[in-house]
Order: sequence, then C-alpha cells, then structure tokens
Amino acid sequence: MSALANRGDIAKKAGIAAVAILLATGFGYYLNARHYESTDDAYIDSHVTAISAKVAGTVVKVLVTDNQTVKEGDLLVEIDPSTYEAKLGESQADAQAAEAEVMKTSTDLERYRQLFKRDAISRQTLDHAVAEAKAAQAQLELAKKHVTEDDLNLTSTKRFAPVDGRITRKSVEEGAYVQVGQELLAVVPDQVWVVANFKETQLTYMRPGQPVVIRVDAYPGVNFTGKVDSVQSGTGSRFSLLPPENATGNFVKVVQRVPVKIVFDPAPDPKYLMAPGMSVEPTVKVK
Repeated sequence: MSALANRGDIAKKAGIAAVAILLATGFGYYLNARHYESTDDAYIDSHVTAISAKVAGTVVKVLVTDNQTVKEGDLLVEIDPSTYEAKLGESQADAQAAEAEVMKTSTDLERYRQLFKRDAISRQTLDHAVAEAKAAQAQLELAKKHVTEDDLNLTSTKRFAPVDGRITRKSVEEGAYVQVGQELLAVVPDQVWVVANFKETQLTYMRPGQPVVIRVDAYPGVNFTGKVDSVQSGTGSRFSLLPPENATGNFVKVVQRVPVKIVFDPAPDPKYLMAPGMSVEPTVKVK
C-alpha cells in the first residue's frame, strides 16, 4: 500500500508541476503578447499612375506590354503626330505674319507721331495709328499662344513613363483611335507599402516609428521588416462611399478598423514581387 501511495503522490505532484508549467508558460505568453499587435486585414499598396491620352488620334506605336518593367522617361505610346505637325506649322506661319504686322504698325506709328508734332496730321489720324499698333500687338500675342498650344499638343502625342515601375492594365493597341482623357495603360511604381486595418482597440499604444514584422502570404517563412509610418485620421467606414449615420436611431456599436500605413525598412529584395493588393500579416511591437 505504501508503494501505491508513493506512486500516487508522485503522479499527483507531477500533475501539479505540469499544470504549474502550463500556467507559467501561458502567463508568460500573455505578458509577451501584450507587447505586440497584429492583424490579417492588411494588404500591399502603391501609387498606380494612369497614363491617358492628352490628344485625340490614331495610335501608331505601342512600345510596351503587360507587366513589362520600364524606367522613367521611356516612350510608351505614340499617337499619329501628322495633324498636330500641320497645325503647328500653320500657327508658326501666323505668328511670323503677326510679327511682320507689328513691325509695320510700329514703324507707321513712329512716323505719324513725327508728323503730328509738325501739325501735318490730325489727332484722329494719330489715334488711329495707335489703335492699329495695339491691335497688331494683341494679334501677335494670340498667335504666340496658339504656337505654344499646338507645340504642346504635338509633344503630347508621345506618352512617356513618369516613374520607374511595371506596366499594368494595358488597353491600347496600334491602329486604335483614342480620345482625349482615354486611359491607355497604368504604371505601378517600385515603391510599395502596407495598409493594415487594425481594430481601434489595438491602437492604444501604437505610434509612428515602431518596428514591424511583415509576413506576406505569397512568401511563407519569409519575414520582412518595416516600421509604422502613420495612422489615418479616421476609421475606414467613415471614408467609405456610404458612411454610417448613427443619428438615425438604429445604432449598433461595432468595433471599427483604422488604416495604418506601414513602410518596408529596408526595401524588399527585388526578387520578391510586391504587387498592390497582395495579402500580408503585420505584427507591430507596441511596447
């Protein structure tokens, strides 16, 4: 009996020790977890630069394809420039004619002023010469404006990459006729960041500059580092298309989510594709 009792005591003590270890481990995990806030409601974001037609015309060149990498200044699309070259030529000719008219009226005006001093012409004749000189100058300014506009239109037949990035949403083909403002394609810059929608109750100790571990669903087992950049001044629902109207009488309290911008630090290795919309799970060390 004594042996059985001893075995029981040992088992009991072992059970108590195991429970104590579990409690200590759980409590330690709880204490450690209080220093971190994480969410799976997060995604990669980036500026998406839409490239639209600034002038109407037939597309004669498309020099890129979907997902192609481009550098700032690369030529992407060219619209037939012949019409705009002709208009620029006409406006330049009009400007030259206007300059000649300004020179003529200025010369006439100076001669009339000399004649008026000798009382050889009337005040009315001099005033008429002044009016003609002013009209010629105004016509020259208008002609120069047309030259500037036509030159800008001719330049706008070529659309260049505004930033380094990748081509997306390409919807233009050679031979197509495009209108002013029609979107041709988009460029997604290389710079990306994370938008994490944390619950408002998770923001108590969250501050800009705090370190973040970023896990991207596309790359399991790979941890990227970053830091909190800023917290949006308002919940996501407040800036939605149909924000809630709590004064209507049907208010139900729901924990709101607030977008937090997280930047990579350092930037991810280029071998890892970081595309807008990709799912991530950031963990912020708040204490």
